[in-house]
Amino acid sequence: MAHGAGSFTTNVDRNHLPEPEWSYDDAEIGMYATESQPDFPPPKEAPAGSPNILLVLLDDVGFGWPSVNGGLVRTPTAERLARKGLFYNQFHTTSLCSPTRAALLTGRNHHTVASGVIQEMATGYPGYSGIIPKGTATFAELLKHAGYTSGWFGKNHNVPDNQTSPAGPFDNWPTHQGFDYFYGFISGETDQFYPSLYRGTEPVEPPSRPEDGYQLTRDLADECIGWIGRQKTIAEDRPFLAYFSPGAAHAPHQPPLDWRGKNAGRFDMGWDEYRRTVHQNQLDLGVIPPGTQLTDRPEQIPTWDSQPEDHRRLFARQAENFADFLEHTDHEVGRVVDAIEELGELDNTIVIYILGDNGSSAEGSLVGTPNEIMSLNGRQPSIDEAIGFYDTWGLPGTSPHYAVGWAHAGDTPFQWTKQVASHFGGTRNCMIVSWPDHIADTGKVRPQFHHVIDVAPTLLEIVGVAHPSVVNGVVQKPIEGTSFAYTFGAGEDATPSRHTRQYFEMLGNRAMYKDGWIASCRHGRLPWETSGTYSWDDDVWELYNIADDFSQAVDLASQQPERLRELQDMFMADAARYNVLPLDDRFAERLDVTLRPSYFAGRDRVTFREGMVRLPEGSGPRMVSVPLTLTASIDVPDPGAEGVIFAVGGDAAGWALFGWDGKARFHYNYFGIRRYDLTSEVALPPGAHTIEVTIRPSTAQPGGPAEVTMAIDGTKAGRLELPEQIPMRCGTETMDVGMDCVSPVCNEYEDRSPFPFTGKIHEVTFDFPYVTPPTGHDRLKMATKMD
Repeated sequence: MAHGAGSFTTNVDRNHLPEPEWSYDDAEIGMYATESQPDFPPPKEAPAGSPNILLVLLDDVGFGWPSVNGGLVRTPTAERLARKGLFYNQFHTTSLCSPTRAALLTGRNHHTVASGVIQEMATGYPGYSGIIPKGTATFAELLKHAGYTSGWFGKNHNVPDNQTSPAGPFDNWPTHQGFDYFYGFISGETDQFYPSLYRGTEPVEPPSRPEDGYQLTRDLADECIGWIGRQKTIAEDRPFLAYFSPGAAHAPHQPPLDWRGKNAGRFDMGWDEYRRTVHQNQLDLGVIPPGTQLTDRPEQIPTWDSQPEDHRRLFARQAENFADFLEHTDHEVGRVVDAIEELGELDNTIVIYILGDNGSSAEGSLVGTPNEIMSLNGRQPSIDEAIGFYDTWGLPGTSPHYAVGWAHAGDTPFQWTKQVASHFGGTRNCMIVSWPDHIADTGKVRPQFHHVIDVAPTLLEIVGVAHPSVVNGVVQKPIEGTSFAYTFGAGEDATPSRHTRQYFEMLGNRAMYKDGWIASCRHGRLPWETSGTYSWDDDVWELYNIADDFSQAVDLASQQPERLRELQDMFMADAARYNVLPLDDRFAERLDVTLRPSYFAGRDRVTFREGMVRLPEGSGPRMVSVPLTLTASIDVPDPGAEGVIFAVGGDAAGWALFGWDGKARFHYNYFGIRRYDLTSEVALPPGAHTIEVTIRPSTAQPGGPAEVTMAIDGTKAGRLELPEQIPMRCGTETMDVGMDCVSPVCNEYEDRSPFPFTGKIHEVTFDFPYVTPPTGHDRLKMATKMD
């Protein structure tokens, strides 16, 4: 049965949530139970006919990659759902991870929900703090009160970076934002073979290892399938909401070992020919309107033919590896869909499949990178460094990302990439909606302009739940999105869009859409440049009539300056309204953990004890590119001691102090590109010992050289010159005492991981010589003045 516009009836009006406690009005209470009549509170029931909901959000998948869009990466699950549902070719995201996800969950613009940038770059302004306001409850919170059960599987990236430790607070974690169950990771990315996993708010280890077939997306699908099955076994009539958000296809691009090589030789044509081929496919399939132009390649991106043969060989391998990764992800989505069908629930399940939270990522540099964490720290690899990883690209121990040329190709036919909110290469992702019981006009394209903030009001409308004015005692801000449920009816492809106005802003890139026109301004920093700032006075605005120019190919700014001025003014009005200001174009500079409040702020001495493991970098003291002294008090047993005393980071980057062949060893992993070691000359005899390691940077500039010295029981035991340091962050892993959790800092103990210390650790103390250094905010202001 198909529903047209306006056919979903709001039949539940819960204006204040939670509802009042059960009053027991019909209970008759006498002296004894035999003389009394009970009035038990009924279980909460969803409105009659409420569908199950499967919401799928992929990561960093541009418009030009999936085969359902005409791309060359095979996505049969997406194609099957599009045949049985609707394909939306003007659906938009924010151009970056955390902001898109916060907007999706709440139905409000990303700055409204304090998510103007990723959590690791949060600053103390209303639109950028990373703390989703309590006055913007998630759709999961609202549907829970309407009788739904909900589970979240995969990437979160909405927990404030400084609230990720075992000390909490936990009110911004999924299980405190309406979700009954969470299994996944809370950072922007994680290793697919050695993920930093949580169940609820508790860290857990992966159930197996990569050589046994483990890979994160596969694990997430298993968890999601199992959870759905349990819900329908126990409460078969209660609808479920399953939010499946794998880390794929965000870097690190790591397909399962048994999926490697499926795309060998398929990308030898290079990124320029790829764009031409996919553009024609898109026209032939009708996913873009006839006459849509293929936009020009930016001059900053080299042509494929200009690259030497050995470079092209590496670049082709990068695309093959990414395609293996994305194809496997679509396969795992298919397993979840198949499981729902096997339960007999698919016909009344609305599947919303969003292929990307932003455009393809250009964060891998012009030559690609074997370690994306290095690039995010502002350090780009040389081509020789990248080629050195050709044979291991995508294997455990690498954190690879393809070259910028592939990112641009993956956003065909649009300009630019992820981060660039001014152009559709950053913000336009396809969305597929399938709901067999209610969508009869299947296999059609819906061209209406919509945005990620429209998902929440759509879910509320189809379930029949009014948006409440108060949730958990907090007055709610209005929903800012527009439901797209009106597009589900037959023949609605010609119906004008109801979402008629939308601003975009990310890292200074900004745009304003209104009724088929968009004004666009790409700010100075290129999306593969992860550090530096640029003058706002040099910004140039463009103007496009996207009603006739689907791909933003023809700039009309010089022809219609009045319309451009109107849209520019409109942007400033929305910037003030939605907390967009102040504009900030910094990237790696904002990764500094001292920019945000911390339990460790201002402490010149921090003592950890055995058992302190899985403390994320964002919630701990800064351990890289700062002067410090580590003092470990340990007992060595009679046969000698081995294992990790302290470690920060993992195989992407980090450093560790550990026992090795009876000696004390310090290992510094510089992004897997280079490794540095300092080992004591003599073994530690049994008994009590104090090991002291001091790191003295030679310059205040993050990433500069440093001197490392080791002393044992007060006697000098060695010295090491580090020519380079990790500038800002080791990645998405943790600090650990007594073992090295998740992935190993030192690859030599990988097969013994987590390599627990076999002696006794009394304490590991850190002394930081600058008791009252400038705060991160002060350093940001000083750096701005120097620039």
